[in-house]
Amino acid sequence: MSYEQQLRDDAIKTGDAIKTLFDDQMTPASRLAESMIYATMNGGKRLRAALVLGAARLAGDGVEPVGALRVAAALEMIHAYSLVHDDLPAMDDADTRRGQPSCHIAYDEATAILAGDALQTLAFEVLANPATHDEAGVRADLVLQLARASGLAGMAGGQMLDLEAETRPFDLDDIQRMQSMKTGALIQCAAACGGIVGGADQRLMDALLAFSGDLGLAFQIADDLLDYQGDAATIGKPTQQDADRGKGSFVSLMGMDEARHTANRLIEDAIATLSPWPEAGYLAFLAKFAIVRRS
Repeated sequence: MSYEQQLRDDAIKTGDAIKTLFDDQMTPASRLAESMIYATMNGGKRLRAALVLGAARLAGDGVEPVGALRVAAALEMIHAYSLVHDDLPAMDDADTRRGQPSCHIAYDEATAILAGDALQTLAFEVLANPATHDEAGVRADLVLQLARASGLAGMAGGQMLDLEAETRPFDLDDIQRMQSMKTGALIQCAAACGGIVGGADQRLMDALLAFSGDLGLAFQIADDLLDYQGDAATIGKPTQQDADRGKGSFVSLMGMDEARHTANRLIEDAIATLSPWPEAGYLAFLAKFAIVRRS
């Protein structure tokens, strides 16, 4: 199987796992359930899920560990929750996501807020469930990693800094700090959780963290490049929003050529980190894919 096909296969498997987890939820709040499904099943490459699965297979000597798909699904739920809340009028005020109406447009603002809340709690429920791993210590470590990545010192804190960027100038260090929290923390968490569920030793865990740290920063630089030069119809969401609001970005402060060069260098560094593991080809492919994607 080619790496391209593996990425497609991982996305399909993760989507099926998410559907199964929703099917297991019994609730009379059908509109909320529908909005959660809408938010998680609206396309996307599922890069974070692929990182979980790729890291888990690397740690498991090529075998996908039991529970890895559940971890991948949990990471995608957290990612979907963040996008639902990011699109709200109080945040980025985006009407479209992946070429379709944002959750608050398709439903309403209150439902979208609840959908994000419920996706977040469901993700932790999935990780804490014994079906994810039979060792309580492993499950606790997964929960701890995701809590740190999605909370005050991670994604939520990064979003707060992003809001503050509309009211004061940010320099390059400020933007790197913000994006390492808002975007990079969850990407790093995906690789770490894959290593945890796959039973990685400390040497591999350290390498996965270094790899995904560089990848997360390069991913956001590529996102900034898409925002400046991409087509909204292709990307599936509004472009030029940061520039319109006067917010700094990697591209506005570095220039397009330097930003592109920096992203490439970061990916080279990330791949080099995993060079002691010849079986890490899929993760190297994901790293390259992160900066050449068109959406």
